[in-house]
Amino acid sequence: MNTSFALSPLRKALITLLGAGSLMAAGLAQAATTIDLSYNGAPDAEKNAVHLFASNLKRLVEEKTGGELELTLYPNSMLGEEVQRMEQVMAAPGLNIASFAGISPLFPEIYASSIPFLFRDFDHARRFFDEGEYWKAAQQEFTERTGTHLLAVVEEGGFLAFTNNKRPIKSPEDFKGLRFRAMDKSQVALYEAFGASGTPIPWTEVYMALKTGVADGQMNPPMYIILGSLQEVQKHLTLANIQYSDQFLVANGELLESLTDEQRQALKDAVAEANRLNRESVEAKVEERVQFLADKGMQVYRPTAEELAQFQEKAKPSYINWLKEQNIEQKWVDLALEDAGKL
Repeated sequence: MNTSFALSPLRKALITLLGAGSLMAAGLAQAATTIDLSYNGAPDAEKNAVHLFASNLKRLVEEKTGGELELTLYPNSMLGEEVQRMEQVMAAPGLNIASFAGISPLFPEIYASSIPFLFRDFDHARRFFDEGEYWKAAQQEFTERTGTHLLAVVEEGGFLAFTNNKRPIKSPEDFKGLRFRAMDKSQVALYEAFGASGTPIPWTEVYMALKTGVADGQMNPPMYIILGSLQEVQKHLTLANIQYSDQFLVANGELLESLTDEQRQALKDAVAEANRLNRESVEAKVEERVQFLADKGMQVYRPTAEELAQFQEKAKPSYINWLKEQNIEQKWVDLALEDAGKL
């Protein structure tokens, strides 16, 4: 017996409309669970620790939420340079990994966490951000000012080293007369303390600036030197370990509020685990990366304790004075110094 039946034109139209509505709702639901994550650097987990963090975070978020949340990665500053990406994460749901150049226009007090020689080693720096009062206060203040949240401090390659194409740098005196690329104005102040000059240049333009002589040198961890192929245009590498190299995972406030309690906790857990994996990888590969640069022809110099003391004697008080000139309240400097002293 044939049980098929003919549909009236009206019924056909209604079913078509309902079907389209269901598809549209499904599409909207899918869009609501997709989160954009933007950051600097190439999508290469071996060369870019920020991408390693981002790719691990994507995997872990999707695993821990059973696919309810999905991250779409935008490396290589695809969504804009630092300031543009911060404007985006403040205005719309999303995540952004920002450097000091992105955070400092909104929260210049972040510079207190990069006082030269503030940290002895990796463990010391990690305790500062994991347990310290400075970072807790910074997170709260940043949210009050911007409506966004500092979810994590992302380790991006270890401690900063100096490179240049003119001469070995073994003491502050060796800086005199050199021109350095600066990530931000705090690095300009640091170079000036050593007798050099500094010019802010976006990361995407660093290679050509060094190649054409716009700048003689720059400061980055070994990982970033490799990432930018800077060994091709720089000859001398000084492992002064002057500052801890980090960036900051920023989340839009409305995004976090839109998640269920379970999703929010899953995101938090994923961030913590991705950060742990990043820290392990970064520390394990520092010497390997230094050796790679040496094999590529860079002349590597490791300052003695006495030479490091000379750098510290010049850099630390000059940098703290610069913080005061930026009208950064003393309480932020005191908090950072106290945490570094007791942790």
